[in-house]
Amino acid sequence: MTSTLQTATRFVLGGALVFAGVSHLTFAREGFEAQVPRWVPFDVDDTVLVSGIGEIAMGAALVALPKERHRIGVLIAAFLAAVFPGNLSQHRNQRDALGLDTDTKRAVRLPFQPVMIAAVLWSTGVLGRS
Repeated sequence: MTSTLQTATRFVLGGALVFAGVSHLTFAREGFEAQVPRWVPFDVDDTVLVSGIGEIAMGAALVALPKERHRIGVLIAAFLAAVFPGNLSQHRNQRDALGLDTDTKRAVRLPFQPVMIAAVLWSTGVLGRS
């Protein structure tokens, strides 16, 4: 059982994932390409497109499939952990994109990924399960 606050957080996170996914496919596509580490063995544009489609699907599932929220929460947390090296790469390689045009802005962004992971796990009831 999840609280009203957890449910509301799940809806906000789901909406944010859908928005981010749509932006991968449209207006921010180039910005997301700047985050793909050069060591990723796939085409940069394909990587952005596939991750955007995945974000849309995960965000929609987070909202539409409450009975599967635990599994979806773990999946999203794993996804957010998997894309974190892109955030590190953008910082390390000083790539300007998505409004992150200084070392300070890129560095300030980094701690938000673990916070998002914790929020996903909490809102889906994964944290605190016995």
